[in-house]
Amino acid sequence: MKNLSLTVWSVWSWCVLGVCVLVWLPMMAIVWVVTAPFDPPRYWTGLLFRKLTVVHERLNPLWTFRTGGTFPPDPRNPYVVVSNHESFVDILLISHLPWEMKWLSKKELFAIPLLGWLMRLAKDIPLDRGDSASAGAAMAQCATRLSQRVSVMIFPEGTRSTTGRLLPFKDGAFRLAIQAQVPILPLAVCGAATALRAHDWRLGRSTAEVRVLEPISTAGMSLRDVPELRERTRSRIIAELADMRRTGPTGQNR
Repeated sequence: MKNLSLTVWSVWSWCVLGVCVLVWLPMMAIVWVVTAPFDPPRYWTGLLFRKLTVVHERLNPLWTFRTGGTFPPDPRNPYVVVSNHESFVDILLISHLPWEMKWLSKKELFAIPLLGWLMRLAKDIPLDRGDSASAGAAMAQCATRLSQRVSVMIFPEGTRSTTGRLLPFKDGAFRLAIQAQVPILPLAVCGAATALRAHDWRLGRSTAEVRVLEPISTAGMSLRDVPELRERTRSRIIAELADMRRTGPTGQNR
């Protein structure tokens, strides 16, 4: 009965997500057109896109998402935001944070009908993993978004961890932050791994939290400081995850 219940609610949840995508497409197109003269980075179109995940979570009885930590006081003060990566659902959870970020995402997501259109309207950034030219172009787009006072969101592990342990962090996000002279904003995600397991379409029960940590300044750093910045950020996320796993979610539903 338990497996049947999860299957039924999974079908319901995927259907709700599909309906939300259909509803959001014309809404985002309207916002895109109305704000075009004064919003080149599509901040407001992207922020509307992220609200889709809030509606979906409210209508999904299997998931409870919480946000915690100290939020940036000015949402247009740009950061390079980095997080550990447990599950595809991390994206839906982090999108509950109340400010807009442009996501560096694998190009395959942009090829999905409707969803990919929404990502393009939101001006998210495609990346062909393993293609150095694509990586360079993607980093250039990230730098442009930062110069337009919009944060960018990157998973520095590059892929999901299937063991619960953080994979080594890649340098790209930290090079970008130093070159743009913007702070790193670390996030710790805990609990999303059970929401959707790899290679399974069925959802699971999950109480998950994304916690916003203190920013790490890059002022005065050079590219020689990339390894130190990378490992400092990774250590901070590891320490916060240990606390979250010990105490459980403490953030608020939003």
